[in-house]
Amino acid sequence: MEHYDFIVIGSGPSGRRAAIQAAKLGRSVLVVERGRKVGGVSVHTGTIPSKTLRETVLNLSGWRERGFYGRAYRVKKDISAGDLRERLHLTLGHEVEVLEHQFARNRVTTLRGEASFVEPHKIEVHGDEGETHQFTGDNFLIAVGTKPFRPDYIPFDGKTVLDSDEIIELETLPRSMAIIGAGVIGVEYATIFNALDVKVTLIEPRDSMLDFLDKELLADFTYQLRDSGMALRFGHKVEKVTRSGDGLCEIALEGGRRVHAQMLLFAAGRMGSTKALNLEACGLTTDHRGRLKVDAKTLQTDVPHIYAAGDVIGFPSLASTSMEQGRVAACHAFGYSAVEPPEYFPYGIYSVPEMSMVGMTEREVSERGIAYETGIARFRETSRGHIMGLDKGMLKMIFSLKTRRLLGCHIVGEGATELIHIGQAVLNLKGTLDYFVENTFNYPTLAEAYKVAALDAYNRMGGADVAEHISGDE
Repeated sequence: MEHYDFIVIGSGPSGRRAAIQAAKLGRSVLVVERGRKVGGVSVHTGTIPSKTLRETVLNLSGWRERGFYGRAYRVKKDISAGDLRERLHLTLGHEVEVLEHQFARNRVTTLRGEASFVEPHKIEVHGDEGETHQFTGDNFLIAVGTKPFRPDYIPFDGKTVLDSDEIIELETLPRSMAIIGAGVIGVEYATIFNALDVKVTLIEPRDSMLDFLDKELLADFTYQLRDSGMALRFGHKVEKVTRSGDGLCEIALEGGRRVHAQMLLFAAGRMGSTKALNLEACGLTTDHRGRLKVDAKTLQTDVPHIYAAGDVIGFPSLASTSMEQGRVAACHAFGYSAVEPPEYFPYGIYSVPEMSMVGMTEREVSERGIAYETGIARFRETSRGHIMGLDKGMLKMIFSLKTRRLLGCHIVGEGATELIHIGQAVLNLKGTLDYFVENTFNYPTLAEAYKVAALDAYNRMGGADVAEHISGDE
């Protein structure tokens, strides 16, 4: 029976970062992955596939150029599901190759199979051919990720009624699609297929979507969805889903409304992939969604030598934060102090258009009783926006009236997930309005929107008073 200093179950963002960090600390590391190749959900069914699909759709459809050439403009007239899969497989192959090289370079041992605990310090791995291996370890990291929630009342068939893992392997593109669940995953896929001119209906039992976003940003985004032709059905629960003889799906909503579509995507929630781990053998239990509870700072579960990270521990369930969680867990497991991440990290929603935010929303600032002012820039106010043909998109910043510090940054529009890092840096470095007003930005760029928004806030805050602070006459 082989023994390792660190055994990682799952090779997604948190698992691979933890494994490599432990290996760099000179520890022996085993990574067990039950999928066909390393990478986990992030590489094979989640983050990378959905973003690759989005980029392919925007390129082939000519979506970015429609501001100049009209909504009928196309780069490729007839886009097929095969066009989407071709680029997807090329991208995933490259991702796997890079990850395998990282593991090999850092002497991390990988094994394909399904792991389950036998004892708190022992696991059993079942391979595809029926073979079984047992390993012992000093420390463990559970990084198994999540899988789609599949309720019994949804008649999944993998062809016309799909979950969010199955949607990336579409065989044909539908003319119409209904999507149940207006969370991040549902919204991303709804806008991606809408950009392909698929008739999309987005269904959500709550009265709103993405409630963690700034309300002004969300209002702008919602307007863009309706303007693009998407139907939003909020505030009604799904009572029944049936497939008719003509191949259509019928979704019966509370209150008597009916939605018909050629294809249904169910994207309302995910479950921790912990069922096969036999957690009882190591003294752990999960919540009703199969997720594990951990210490927020150390990532330790209730069993001190067993850590958990990534989507399996719940919020925020981002690939970026999962990587940091894996690093922190590996460092703590071997007695090294890990530098804690800054308080604020960016959220990125890869919808069409994309959205990103960092820091507090206007509602949060108000609830804390902080005197504040906001500044807004529209992308159409920048020369780069004109060049790119952008007639939509906005950047909003929130500043403290007392200290002039940046409190939050919110962007909707082209390049939002890239632009947000300027705001992130200023926010975490406790920067103020002064930075944006005093500094020069490349011209023409969308980043100029930061200066436009800052000057907007400057004027609202009383330009003369702010000018005294900027000049140093306090």
